[in-house]
Amino acid sequence: MTRMLPDPLARDHIDALTVTLSSLRKQSSTLSRWGRVLADRLSAGARLLVAGNGGSAAEAQHLTAELVGRFQDDRRPFSALALHAETSSMTAIGNDYGYDQVFARQVTAHARPGDVLLLLSTSGKSPNLLRASGAGREAGAVVWALTGAAPNPLHDAVDDAVALPGSTSSVQEAQLVAVHVLCVAFEAALSEVDEQRRVS
Repeated sequence: MTRMLPDPLARDHIDALTVTLSSLRKQSSTLSRWGRVLADRLSAGARLLVAGNGGSAAEAQHLTAELVGRFQDDRRPFSALALHAETSSMTAIGNDYGYDQVFARQVTAHARPGDVLLLLSTSGKSPNLLRASGAGREAGAVVWALTGAAPNPLHDAVDDAVALPGSTSSVQEAQLVAVHVLCVAFEAALSEVDEQRRVS
């Protein structure tokens, strides 16, 4: 039997992803902190708004599904909205105000003080996400980003960010891991938040 050697293209892709994931691991404490903040704020009635373009939109929507549904533990649902999934709003806003406004106008409509806005981007340069960041801060929401390598405009426009080096595909793949790590941290923190509320 002939032994098949690994495809060098596949190996190179996985090796590149490993570099991006190594950077994510070094920033895991940020995701843990975000999970605790989300647990505290969403338990108190705040909501999470998320947005992204392309593959980052898919990862953002994955996150909202985990919060409204569940990740690992059976628990109550929490308010989380993927703004790019509001197709009628997006297309109407894009048609009437331009694509740069498709997220910002929704943030202005939905975000309240205490809410969290999370923006996902591989480049950190998308005008619609930059405008959304400004709208979130004006609304009194805390604004976070998962971006590609820093420095980039989105990284500099938010309250906190996890910036990952690598190709577009590596960053998108690592964003899925980041989403799951955030969910792990969120669900772990919920029990602490619930216990604190019972005691007080």
